[in-house]
Amino acid sequence: MPVRVCVPATTANLGPGFDCLGIALQLHNTVTLLDEPAPWPDDFISGVAKAFYKASGQKPRSWALKIEGGVPRSRGLGSSVTVRMGLLMALNIREGKPLPDRAVLDLTVALEGHPDNAVPAFFGGFAACSPTGHTRAEVGPELKFVVAVPELEVETKAARAVLPTSVSLQDAILNLQCTAALVGAFVGRDYAALRGNFRDTLHQPYRSPLIPGCQAVMDAALHAGAIGVFISGSGSAMMALALQDEQRIAHAMAGAFQSAGIKEARTHVLQADNRGAFVMEA
Repeated sequence: MPVRVCVPATTANLGPGFDCLGIALQLHNTVTLLDEPAPWPDDFISGVAKAFYKASGQKPRSWALKIEGGVPRSRGLGSSVTVRMGLLMALNIREGKPLPDRAVLDLTVALEGHPDNAVPAFFGGFAACSPTGHTRAEVGPELKFVVAVPELEVETKAARAVLPTSVSLQDAILNLQCTAALVGAFVGRDYAALRGNFRDTLHQPYRSPLIPGCQAVMDAALHAGAIGVFISGSGSAMMALALQDEQRIAHAMAGAFQSAGIKEARTHVLQADNRGAFVMEA
């Protein structure tokens, strides 16, 4: 019988919370392991499978694999996490659950190199992550996530290559202040208090040149009524948060991308996914 796992997309960083804040979204990929053995399709998948078998102590095997869903690649919406986590969870079930659930999450984080996508994808909702654990909060349906996805890929490796190796104390303090305010607002479900706290000095100023029209899209979203806007993950998708006027915001963001020379920018109005990754069939 096939093993099918559903994993939500995520939006990470939320502006100032670089490598520590993330939210799961109601946009999903499914990973299915079929009954018949077959070679792994590429090095990415093979690397995930090898990591699982090494961690579990099982004899390595290959299975036919199918990946479906609406999470676009290299857009800052956690597509790599959906595949890594989905495959690890499916393999763990296929092989008789040699790893506890927490070990599957830890292995996903290790393969990703940072927890801000993996933790919310696994548990659902909002997550603030540290080296010793995480704080999670469900996100209410009144908060909408307006994402504009341009026809432009930004590889995570390239987006990290442009970051500085050091920052000023003043810049670090601003990010700490805004991150603390965001965590408090999400935990307290006081979404109006999010406004003004998406400022970032650590990564967005350096990544914005990789995304044509980045600042114009941000300005358009705020002018249309967003309570905050930021680069989703490492980009190229741009994410706005709203309590109202979400369709107006989506239209404004798409228009700003088009004015910057991006011919197509698909928009979605989403809610948070509070369920997280789950097994659909086993």
